Amino acid sequence: MKKHRNPIDISSVTTHPLRDRINKTSVRDFATTPEPEIDLSPFLASLPNILKGQDFLALIDDIVTAHRNEKPVIVMMGGHVIKCGLSPLLIDLAKRRVITGFAFNGASSIHDFEIALIGETSEDVAAYLQNGQFGMWEETGRLMNEATQHAADANIGMGEALGRQLIEMDAPYNASSLLAAGIQYDVPITVHVAIGTDIIHQHPSANGAVIGAASFTDFRLLTTLVTDLEGGGVVLNLGSAVILPEVFLKALTIARNLGHTVSQFTAANFDMNQQYRAVENVIKRPTEMGGRGYTFTGHHELMIPLLVQAVLSQL
Repeated sequence: MKKHRNPIDISSVTTHPLRDRINKTSVRDFATTPEPEIDLSPFLASLPNILKGQDFLALIDDIVTAHRNEKPVIVMMGGHVIKCGLSPLLIDLAKRRVITGFAFNGASSIHDFEIALIGETSEDVAAYLQNGQFGMWEETGRLMNEATQHAADANIGMGEALGRQLIEMDAPYNASSLLAAGIQYDVPITVHVAIGTDIIHQHPSANGAVIGAASFTDFRLLTTLVTDLEGGGVVLNLGSAVILPEVFLKALTIARNLGHTVSQFTAANFDMNQQYRAVENVIKRPTEMGGRGYTFTGHHELMIPLLVQAVLSQL
């Protein structure tokens, strides 16, 4: 006879204070926004108008043109971007209304939320996994799940609820948090979650139905943002190999299904390795009806500061 198996009960999981965790990333090491008088224009003009040099210059021009024409610039990003200390640069572009929307995977929201709380993030997974302590951090799980419950109750997205939670708490490091900046500067941040992929799903307070509802609201919100890409918008994928390329493709499908053409926009992928889904689902397939797609391979901590300063120089 086949043994009957029940889903495990996680209500008795042991959690630990976040302050006791050893972290790899600190705001002390984050990038800083350069002085405004630093102008990369001569450097950009010196680049070869060939291959990736040509593509980079074209992308900068597309972003600047989108900003001047009040078209959306949507940044989709994986958690590694935050762990590389790049939040201050992206916050600056959001404050200037160059970036008009963000899409996070679950990891991005967690790293950003922890930065706001304690100014640090990124635990040693291998070390904490051995004794079952990996991801079992009380404040991260409890506070983020509380915000997600509020999102479901209020019929708002997870990103908005997390940002509001940080603002209401007056978290010590909100100045380095994209989630908090989204609320402060009225730039939407959507969070797209796969159940079981994030440490807050291990917490006793986790509620799959609530997480699903809040993330689904954000999926519909992102689809609204995607409809406006038509005719000069820009979408950047920074380091999400699977979740956000898949989410973007579905959002684009819905937008077109509802009668929005959504063509003639620019898509670019920045990553340390070019992954199948990002290339196919962000760069190639979405722009076949018209538009331009670019791929750039390199370390985030070098490529993204170059991108940001290049845009500011052209503005």
